[in-house]
Amino acid sequence: MIRNASYSNIGGRNCNEDSVRIALSDRGVLAVVADGLGGHGGGDIASKKTVETLVSGWSGDANLDELCKDISLANDEIKKLQTEAIKMKSTVATISYTRGKCVYAYVGDTRIYRFVNGELVFQTLDHSASQLAVYLGQIKPSEIRFHEDRSRILRALGQDDELKIDTGSFDLKKGDQNAFLLCSDGFWEYVVEDEMIQDLKRSQTPGEWIRRMRSKLLERVPSDNDNNTAAAVWIY
Repeated sequence: MIRNASYSNIGGRNCNEDSVRIALSDRGVLAVVADGLGGHGGGDIASKKTVETLVSGWSGDANLDELCKDISLANDEIKKLQTEAIKMKSTVATISYTRGKCVYAYVGDTRIYRFVNGELVFQTLDHSASQLAVYLGQIKPSEIRFHEDRSRILRALGQDDELKIDTGSFDLKKGDQNAFLLCSDGFWEYVVEDEMIQDLKRSQTPGEWIRRMRSKLLERVPSDNDNNTAAAVWIY
């Protein structure tokens, strides 16, 4: 059984540069969250192009080569849309599941979390200057959220350098309850992992899980907070 929910909110900004899509087939599910980089202009266009490219290219199977090919295609399409004045860019995080196998790929600081039977077992590591500071021992992982270099993204679609995509896969065991959360930084900055776990255990549906987490976010964000977006996929 597959259940899902998603939302995207403009926050306190003038434009929502986040995009999210969940697609279902008779064999499985694809979820994509992308976050346009606001400082480069056209971030909303870049994120929409990213999710559209991945959804339209999805065969309905969990195929890692396919995901990477479609992310690379989205990267090329974004570059075609760039001008001298507008150097649009976007992050991306995506999972694809069919028949007991889940594959994932991401670029940037949009995160993927995996919970099994209510416990956090995996999360992606950001391609950001603050994550690099953790690697170097300069800060603790818990200090990433409000580090001075939080906004410095080291990898994104539309960048001039060669695109590097981080990937992986999971074999889902029969009988386990798997919950996947994909979210932009405007979401995970204000909802910590322990709270994700607590709200998951209290929720009956993916939509309720997201609503519980969003209520915490709304209590904490400043008036000019970033766009915030999340997609939840439950697989039984």
